[in-house]
This record gives sequence, structure tokens and C-alpha cells, in this order.
Amino acid sequence: MGDEGKSSETDSFTSAMALNQTGVAQVPPRFVLPSSERPGLSLLLNTSTSPHTPLPVINISSLHNPSLRPRVIEEIRVACEDLGFFQVINHGIPSTYANGAIDAATEFFNLPSEEKMHLASVDVHKPVRYGTSLNHIEDKVHFWRDFIKHYCYPISTWIHLWPSNPSSYKEKMGNYAKAVQVLQEQLMEAVLQSLGLKADYLHEDFEKGTQVMVVNCYPACPEPDLALGMPPHSDYGSLTILIQSQPGFEIMDKNNNWHPVPVIEGAAALLVQVGDQMEVISNGRYKSVLHRATLNKERTRISIASLHSLALEKKVGPAPELIDDEHPLAYNEGSFESFLDHISGNDARKKVRYIDMLKRKP
Repeated sequence: MGDEGKSSETDSFTSAMALNQTGVAQVPPRFVLPSSERPGLSLLLNTSTSPHTPLPVINISSLHNPSLRPRVIEEIRVACEDLGFFQVINHGIPSTYANGAIDAATEFFNLPSEEKMHLASVDVHKPVRYGTSLNHIEDKVHFWRDFIKHYCYPISTWIHLWPSNPSSYKEKMGNYAKAVQVLQEQLMEAVLQSLGLKADYLHEDFEKGTQVMVVNCYPACPEPDLALGMPPHSDYGSLTILIQSQPGFEIMDKNNNWHPVPVIEGAAALLVQVGDQMEVISNGRYKSVLHRATLNKERTRISIASLHSLALEKKVGPAPELIDDEHPLAYNEGSFESFLDHISGNDARKKVRYIDMLKRKP
């Protein structure tokens, strides 16, 4: 892309972090959601916030014990069927890696705008991309969020493209990315087994798959009841593994209730979400989880989501073993590439989810 094209993309770019640093007392109008979509009204609507419902926390250290593994897999099955979400503890990733990644992200977002703008783009196919909102050109209402996305797997292919400033970014984020990729492989086998599939189902395809790290910054917001950091959405991939520095991540249950996910101190727990791709593979037995990011008036929140998927162009449909008279074929094939094409041209608030486009009509 020439300089002229690049300029036109970023002329209208005012990051949420830059607005926060100017000390604005009110949310600019372009961030204000219609009243029916504001988190401040969630208690008055059907989509009420339910802070007291316990969310599944699974000790996965027993996955390595053949006699205890079936019990853990059953816990995963129940969590995936009920919510499409669970937290894992004793996952083997050192807290120094998780905290180091959050520290690196914090340093990056605190850099002056000009230090980050050379990575700015609205091209969703770019392997490294800094941005604000979701797609600040397409979004009719903006979201109070800055982000940097980068491909991670295999890390040797991509890490040279990652930010060089701060100087520790590649090392700290790289340590965490590699550890999460290993964890994802273990969790993927367990999730597949929980569906009654073999642990190595699509193994070669997952080996050639993608890992995209989405590093989010949700600055303190002067009017958090009027805006969101991210609208309700689901992730396309098979599994997403997430950490957060502060509370603000919320999931929706089958009854349309929102549940805030607490932070377990010391980065001891990682959040695991079922994505659209797993919903397709499971032929609808597991549903991808709708989630959103809320804001805080005093605190800036960092979250790091590691999105795992089959290769960009790889199409996937329901597992043949999960199709029968009781569970007829319910989804057409989809791919990560076609998902990216879908989101690049759609306002996220239109609620036209990619997964809904894959569902077969009865």
C-alpha cells in the first residue's frame, strides 16, 4: 500500500488511549451506544448481569494422569455444553510469563502515538496490525479499545514483524505465546475427546493451524455505562485462551444473562472459550460463547486473547462421527479466511454473526 492509501486509513484514527490521556470528562458522541445496547441498562433488561453464578474452574493438572483424565474431560464436556466457557488452573504456564506479557502490552500502549502508528491498518489480513475500536472506518459506533494483533505460530515465521519498541516486547510476549500454544494443544485433545472424538482428530490440520494474539487495551473511561470496549461477539477459531489484568470480561449464558468473569490473583487462571469453529466441528453440541468487554472509570484494563484456528484457507465442517439421525448435518463448511472477509465489511453491531451464516436451514 502506498503512503497515500496509508494516510487515508489513519487520518480519522484517534485512539481510545489518546483520548484518555487528554483527560476528557465525557465520552465523545461517536462512542455512545444506543440506549438498548448500553451495559448500564443490563440490570433493567432481560440481559441482566448475574455476578453470583459460579463459573467453572477446572484443575487440568490431572489431564496427565491416565486414571484421573476421564474426570477432567467430563468437567470440560459439561462446561462446554452449558456455557462454552471455563477457566483452567494448574495449567503449567509460569505466572512470570503471563505477567510479563501483560507488562509488555502495558508498555506498548503507553508509548507515544507516533511510536505505534507505523503499525496502524484497517486491513484485517495484515499479520501485525495496530488499531482502535474494531474497524474504526466501518464502525458506526466506536468502541473504547486499542489493540495490536499479530500472528504467532510458528513463532519463528512472525516474531520479526512484532513491535521492536518496547525492547522487551518480543521476548516477553513470545515466551507467553509459545507456552499458550503448547497448552492449547493439550486442551484441544481434551475438548475433542469430550465430544467422543479421538484426541488426534484433525491433528495434522491443527498442526498447520494459526495462532493469532489479540492484545487489547481498554483505557479508563469517563462514562463506562454509555460505552463498551467490545460489543457482544464470538470468536471464529476453535479455542481462545485469554488473560486479563482487571475484571471487565463478561460472557452470556443460554438465558441471555451476562456473567462477569473474575480475575484470579497471580494470573493463576486462564479463560478458555469455545469458538465458532468448534461449534461447527461439534455439529452444534457445543456453542461458541458470546462475550463482551465492559469499561471502568478508574482503571485501564489489559487483556490478551490467543485465538487458535485451522489454517486460514482450510474449510471445516461437522465431524462425520457427530452426524446421525438424531443430530443431522447442521452447518456448512467455513474457513478463517472467509470469516475475516465477513468482519472486514460488517459493522459489528449489526449482529450478523458469521456462525449464523454457516447454519443450515432445517
